[in-house]
Amino acid sequence: MNPRIFREYDIRGDAERDLGDLLVRDLGNVFATRIATARAGSAPPVIAVGRDCRLHSPRLFAALQAGLRWSADVIDLGVCATPMLSFAAHHLGTAGAVMITGSHNPAEDNGFKLMVGTRSQHGEQITSLRDGIAGLRQGATLAPPTGGLRADDITEPYLAHALGQLRLGPRRCKVVVDGGNGVGGPPAVALYRRMGFDVVPLYCEPDGRFPNHHPDPTVAENLQALVAKVAESGAELGIALDGDADRVGVVDATGRILWGDQLMILLGRAVLEEVPGARFIGEVKCSQTMFDALAAAGGRPEMWKVGHSLIKARLAETGAALAGEMSGHLFFAHRYLGFDDGIYAGARLLELLSRGERTLAELAGELPVTSSTPELRIACPDERKFDVVARVLARLRERPEVTAISDLDGVRASFAGGWGLVRASNTQASLVMRLEADSDARLAELRALLEGEVAAALAGDPP
Repeated sequence: MNPRIFREYDIRGDAERDLGDLLVRDLGNVFATRIATARAGSAPPVIAVGRDCRLHSPRLFAALQAGLRWSADVIDLGVCATPMLSFAAHHLGTAGAVMITGSHNPAEDNGFKLMVGTRSQHGEQITSLRDGIAGLRQGATLAPPTGGLRADDITEPYLAHALGQLRLGPRRCKVVVDGGNGVGGPPAVALYRRMGFDVVPLYCEPDGRFPNHHPDPTVAENLQALVAKVAESGAELGIALDGDADRVGVVDATGRILWGDQLMILLGRAVLEEVPGARFIGEVKCSQTMFDALAAAGGRPEMWKVGHSLIKARLAETGAALAGEMSGHLFFAHRYLGFDDGIYAGARLLELLSRGERTLAELAGELPVTSSTPELRIACPDERKFDVVARVLARLRERPEVTAISDLDGVRASFAGGWGLVRASNTQASLVMRLEADSDARLAELRALLEGEVAAALAGDPP
């Protein structure tokens, strides 16, 4: 067993190398047994399972359900988007749920996102599963599985619920939907058409090989086909989804990319029209302009850690109306259920546009302008990345030009005219950097400084 597949908020690795049938079966057994033990009821718990369209997802489902059924009944939701599984946990009232997905990772990767009730598992809840599997392999005897297995299709209830939460105005426009050959294209096209929009599908046929481009809308290169299709079709905007549709990317008619923190400003201002003084959560990669703009509009923004499970937990703790990550995870508690849903986030953006006469390009043209980088990734072995970040933190604490520093999640250092972030990725063997400054020249200076500190930390002797 590769212990590094058990990450902060999911389980993820190379499907053929790291996710063998025995390991996956044991994961199902341990997860279901813990739910059943905690419930202490006479009837077995019910666990919903969905999967993305990756070529190995059917194999992983077969192994997982075999393990789950030692202690639980299983509802097979088939191929669906992660937000559809999250919705099913609420709609069906299941004791647990598991999504088999590699999300935005390469086609050879896959993994598991786990929920107990409607709460995503993270941190020690994930690592304890690893320990339970290790214990199971040390001699525990497995009784024959007795749980039931039935199929269900959550698509129509999901679409009906999403549509019922919207407050549409009279205007409609043309929108291109780039499904990235993931699982979100078909339900997104269906929802937006039911809303009355003219929808142009692009790569909306699920194909786990992802033949057209990598299904990650945080990378500008992956949005170029969408930009071209928006221009060619005369659409007002384009909406892109990642492989399992819990992330959203947006481009306007000028080809401008709107990142998650910019969408938070537009969507957050709309929320404030209905809920004055609403609370918002943004993660540490978000632009300072997002926090400032939401505060200026009367909101109460808070900075928090990266990760869908961590953000969802914080959203529930604080009663915030909306949370978001630069990566396009957007979590609506206002008129929704508090989980990240790229399809629904796209619908809320279309709702916003339907209620006014201004185009997305006009609205985006008024957003605060800074010089900033996208997410920058630096390869770093999993066993070293947290130590490297700790070394960068220690080095930056000694620099007099640092005006403020946060170690909430990695290290976010503020300087005159900008800030920079270095943190360990929870999904890949890499470090994540992002910087923002008041000019291109200052951005280049801060980037050189931060990259120098990372290089020095990487060059240090490993622990």
